[in-house]
Amino acid sequence: MQRVKPIAHRILQLLSFVFFFGVWELAGRWPISLAFPPFSETFLALLRMIGDGSLFKAYVSTLQPLIIGIVICGIAGIGFGIAMGLSRSIEWLSLPVFIILQAAPMAAMIPLITYMYGIGLTSKVLAVVVLAAPVIVMNSYKGIRNTNPSLIQMCRAFLGTRRQEVIKIILPHAAALIFAGLRLGLAMGFIGIVIAELMITPTGIGDLITYHSSVAGYAEMFAAITSMVAVAARTIHALERLERKLFPPEIRES
Repeated sequence: MQRVKPIAHRILQLLSFVFFFGVWELAGRWPISLAFPPFSETFLALLRMIGDGSLFKAYVSTLQPLIIGIVICGIAGIGFGIAMGLSRSIEWLSLPVFIILQAAPMAAMIPLITYMYGIGLTSKVLAVVVLAAPVIVMNSYKGIRNTNPSLIQMCRAFLGTRRQEVIKIILPHAAALIFAGLRLGLAMGFIGIVIAELMITPTGIGDLITYHSSVAGYAEMFAAITSMVAVAARTIHALERLERKLFPPEIRES
């Protein structure tokens, strides 16, 4: 019975994809717009781009600044968010700034980044960091601040040190929100790198989108966009699976 539920769940997932792509095919055949190709044409265009190597070359260019930016945010962002949660002084100094950054339309900062740092790799990395860092920092901070006070009091009642309190109580309890921040930050990073490639300089996936839209190759344009969505979804799903392996359910659901 336990094995039937995962099978039924997978069947429902498959049916949802079939329904979505079916509606896409019908909408493209209608057509609702000359710039909206059917799913079949988009899929064939994706196969052609994979076959001629253009999609692979684009991802090599796109993923480099994305990976660098997410690694920076994953190390510095989580570290700073934890520091904010543990230190009232750091929280008092930096929390208003990150609240503003999280609420502000940070994509509007990308032209300013281009003006300051040019059109090279640095600008693209900064575009990823600018969009991803506020989410990662704030989720890490909230994870620390939302630790169950009774657990901290229990640790202190048993004469636990501050280090033991942080390592054995606070950090494990905050793990779920920290990973949620990584997932959201990664999603924002994908958005940041695509915007950067469209606005700063046309390279990678942004170059494919810009070029094929300019020559009315809408099937190839949608294929590039769809592939980026698929890569982002699979990457975030992989992060969720890593979370399940590293942390028990009682920590993730707390």
